[in-house]
Order: sequence, then C-alpha cells, then structure tokens
Amino acid sequence: MNAKIIVEFKNVVKEYILGAHKLRAVDDVSFQIREGEFVVILGPSGAGKSTVLNLLGGMDTATSGEIIVNGQNITGLGDNALTEYRAENVGFVFQFYNLIPTLTAYENIALTKDIVKNPLDANELLAMVGLPARARQFPSQLSGGEQQRISIARAVAKNPAILLCDEPTGALDSETGVLVLTILQKMSRERNKAVIIVTHNAALAEAADRVIRIKNGKIRDITENALPKAVSEVNW
Repeated sequence: MNAKIIVEFKNVVKEYILGAHKLRAVDDVSFQIREGEFVVILGPSGAGKSTVLNLLGGMDTATSGEIIVNGQNITGLGDNALTEYRAENVGFVFQFYNLIPTLTAYENIALTKDIVKNPLDANELLAMVGLPARARQFPSQLSGGEQQRISIARAVAKNPAILLCDEPTGALDSETGVLVLTILQKMSRERNKAVIIVTHNAALAEAADRVIRIKNGKIRDITENALPKAVSEVNW
C-alpha cells in the first residue's frame, strides 16, 4: 500500500500522577496509519486504547514521544492550537451520540459550517447514511441507530483527516451495529478517510485493514489483513 501516512506515533508515553505513584497508561507506543485505512485498536478495559484515541484526538497530551497527524506534530501544542487541530483534522464518533437535542438531524450536521472552512453538504451526508427522510426530525424522534448514523454524518461533515470512533456500536443491538460499522467502513473505502475504531470486540478485526492490539499500555502486535472482509461478512 503506497497511500500517504496520515498518522504516526513515535515512542509515545502517557503518564498520570496518582498521589506518590505514576501510572503509565501508554508505554512507548509506535505505529503508523495510512489514508483510507480502516483500523481497529483492540484491547480489554484498561489496556490504554482509549488513551491512545484521546492523544490522537488532541483531547490529552503525551508525556513524551511524538504524534504526527496529517503532517503536523501535535505534541506539545497549547490549548488553543489543539482546539484548532481538533476542529480541522478530527471527526469524533462516540458510544453515546452527543447530538444537540434542540436541533434537527439536518441542523446537527450543518452546524459544522460554523467550525470549519469547507464543510461537506449536509443533505448529501444524510443521503450517505440513508436518512434523507429524517432531516427535519429531532434526536428524540430518532432511534439509537439513527442517532448514531447522524453523529457519523456530523463527524464526516468536517471533512476531517481522521475519523476517531470510541466503541461506536456499544449502545446498539448487533443488527444496527453492523449497519453503523458498514457506514464507517464505507468512509474509508469511498472517501479515503483513515477510520480508527477503539473496541473490545475482536470479531471486527476481520474487517480491518490494520489491527493494533494493546495490553497494559503496550502494543502487543500489529497485523495487516491483505483481504479484509466486508463488515456484513463477519460472523457476529
């Protein structure tokens, strides 16, 4: 694969001070992710995978090492610079949808025009996630799966360099979860986005281009699938 490297972790360490003790949540982690890759970060609870995602999203800062995203070294950036980095480079999809309840589905997506210079069209994205008929409905009128699909459309609307997903199907039934993951896989395939999913669901590894397994803050192994499955082909 000759695609551009969009993410690079170089010997990244993240320590937290707990009283007189140091907790090393991320311990000398290094990896690369390319444009258009569908990446799964796997590990049990407490493994450090969400900390990696928070560092990558600019929601936390590394103790040491380098984090380079879309050609920018974000290590050591101040709060204002990190806010700008998040706005311009990162789309977030969380387990809980975080939609604004007083805005319609369309408005939740279209609000990105106030954040970035060149947002994607909200109507186009509603069609992409299969919900053009829900444009004028409020989150309370939508199912959980529909809300998550709107949250994906909102994240993609920023036209970000990377899409970060923290247990995006954790609150959904399996059938709806497959639908949501299929949309995320489509983002990598059709829009050339680096889609990075943190999960404890090992089944998803079969659909990933790259699988990063983390345990006790360290990378256990990194594998690449030459022929990743479509999400719909995985035995859930």
